[in-house]
Amino acid sequence: MIRVLLADDEHLIRGAVAALLGLDPDIEIVAEVGRGDEVAAAVAAHDPDVAVLDIEMPGADGLAVAEELRAAGARCAVCILTSFGRPGYLRRAMAAGVRGFVPKDAPTDELAAAVRKVHAGGRYLDAELAAAAMEAGDNPLTEREREILRHIAAGADTSGIAARLHLSEGTVRNYLSSAMSKLGASTRLGAVQAAQEMGWI
Repeated sequence: MIRVLLADDEHLIRGAVAALLGLDPDIEIVAEVGRGDEVAAAVAAHDPDVAVLDIEMPGADGLAVAEELRAAGARCAVCILTSFGRPGYLRRAMAAGVRGFVPKDAPTDELAAAVRKVHAGGRYLDAELAAAAMEAGDNPLTEREREILRHIAAGADTSGIAARLHLSEGTVRNYLSSAMSKLGASTRLGAVQAAQEMGWI
């Protein structure tokens, strides 16, 4: 029996996935959570074989949770289930040790196959997402540029970012200018949008 934890903030989707996966005789749903910051405790309490995580969740996104589980030495394999098929997400997921990446519009039997494969130690990557990731190439942004764009996306201004990161405002502006140039954006918000569309922040 493969013990599965589901994490998705959309109750209807989480319930439907749990019900459909539960029909498979070799899969048991042992826990369901609706927030990313609830996953680690649920993993510790229920010891699942596979954690199926949504990317966009309150508390912490699925990729951050995958990184947290990996750092904590959790034994469960991680499978990302998402409606955001952005190429950068796939690359970040792989770097975080995620073993499966399945779009939410995939048939239920595809998710069940992904759960079985990652539980057996393999990888399961949706073919279209993998092709898009290869076509998109590597993320051109540095970690500092990504960090600053994330702050911009959250509504912070240059002075606030400078204070938070212990940088001068001029340095923050230089990072922003570099990021905008790499992304072909004429405004900082345009740079944020371009980076988000690619899944790079």
